[in-house]
Amino acid sequence: MGDLTLVIGNKAYSSWSLRAWLALKATEAPFREIVIPLDRPETREQILAHAPAGRVPVLKDDALIVWESLAILEYLGERYPQAGLWPTDPDARAVARAVSSEMHAGFAALRHHMWMDLKHKRPGEGRTPEVEGDIARITAIWRDCRARFGGDGPFLFGAFSNADAMYAPVVTRFRTYVVDLDPVCRAYADAILTLPAMRAWTQAALDEPWVLGPH
Repeated sequence: MGDLTLVIGNKAYSSWSLRAWLALKATEAPFREIVIPLDRPETREQILAHAPAGRVPVLKDDALIVWESLAILEYLGERYPQAGLWPTDPDARAVARAVSSEMHAGFAALRHHMWMDLKHKRPGEGRTPEVEGDIARITAIWRDCRARFGGDGPFLFGAFSNADAMYAPVVTRFRTYVVDLDPVCRAYADAILTLPAMRAWTQAALDEPWVLGPH
């Protein structure tokens, strides 16, 4: 194995693609990138050419196909242990997996009302009571992880991990919708936004020609 390809959607809008892309960048392994514009008549057919689930992201490692973001992150953590995509401490690793799974399965209101959009600012939009509850829970996770496990670096578990890849799209949402953050959460958000890989993704998103609706 070794010929890596990552199939993703528009960088301005595809939050799940961002998660897999950041984790893959953290491995420092070379890979080919295929961007498939979303919400076009040919989108589903183009994605199905890469994986039967019909959704992005899709990771190809030679003949192996891994779809679904969290599965890709788990695969990369095993494939590139030197990248430290999961914390080495068992307690920290368990919590990192728990908060990653919570992000994967939860926060439906925030996803629906505050969709990822790197091209625009949308201050105050989408702030339903359910979204406010999601924001409160997410920021509580950030504070707890930083307090218990973040002493060796600026991320949730000190060094950048899969948990940060999972929450990075939320950081962009908080910037897009101008969500006020406490000092701990603001420092964490700034660490994500200034990550070189995140800067590169954001610039590429701004350079994209496509403008879409919610994702």
